[in-house]
Amino acid sequence: MIEVRNLTKSFDGRTVLHGIHADFEAGKTNLIIGRSGSGKTVMLKGIIGLIRPDTGEVFYDGRDILKMGKTEINHLRREMGVMFQGAALFDSMTVLENVMFPLDMFSNNTTKERLARALFCLERVNLTEAQDLYPSEISGGMMKRAAIARAIALQPKYLLCDEPNSGLDPKTALVIDELIHGITTEYNMTTIVNTHDMNSVMNIGESIIFIKEGVKEWTGTKKQVISSGNSALEDFLFASDLIRKASELQEQHSGESSTNLF
Repeated sequence: MIEVRNLTKSFDGRTVLHGIHADFEAGKTNLIIGRSGSGKTVMLKGIIGLIRPDTGEVFYDGRDILKMGKTEINHLRREMGVMFQGAALFDSMTVLENVMFPLDMFSNNTTKERLARALFCLERVNLTEAQDLYPSEISGGMMKRAAIARAIALQPKYLLCDEPNSGLDPKTALVIDELIHGITTEYNMTTIVNTHDMNSVMNIGESIIFIKEGVKEWTGTKKQVISSGNSALEDFLFASDLIRKASELQEQHSGESSTNLF
């Protein structure tokens, strides 16, 4: 479980996070949603420890990361799997080498054991056939699956994902959603997903926090989100649905145009 208490952050005199409180439970897909610029990414970076907040506490099963020294933080980060926006794979490494990277850096296992673990992770995300390919040789969806395999290589207790569906078509995004949810349940991880994808909200939103301009406006589940009664959330849902439908319509027309070329 990850607990956030009174998280506040300002940049150049502008407050980006206003005293946010939140609980993220193990075994659930916990979503942080909101418009671009709402403070979602700053909050996630604050939770990970990449940004130091002005005030607040972030507890990982009772351990406050903000009070830890460098050695303690390094040990805690070995318990984290982080999936950055855009996958952030190393271009000069194969898919298998990318998944092996955290194992080579932080694991004391033998080379044979590290290889076996990396191959298991690739199999778990259905990507074994791409192990010898480079990121430039695979699709965006495959890159995201490779990033998930790398994130779970060290068998983390905590999985943190920043916009995992960014740049993906709706069908591929659904695959990524189901993969994240399945892994979370299977390994009882505390998973936090930062997203503005309403399909993700309705598919895997077991616990949802809605942020508007750095303020926690609402919290609930996917079953409650439609009837929230929160006008700011309703505006966000309506705008997001329009964007999603426009994107799907554009994709459909693009497919029809491609078909007409042959």
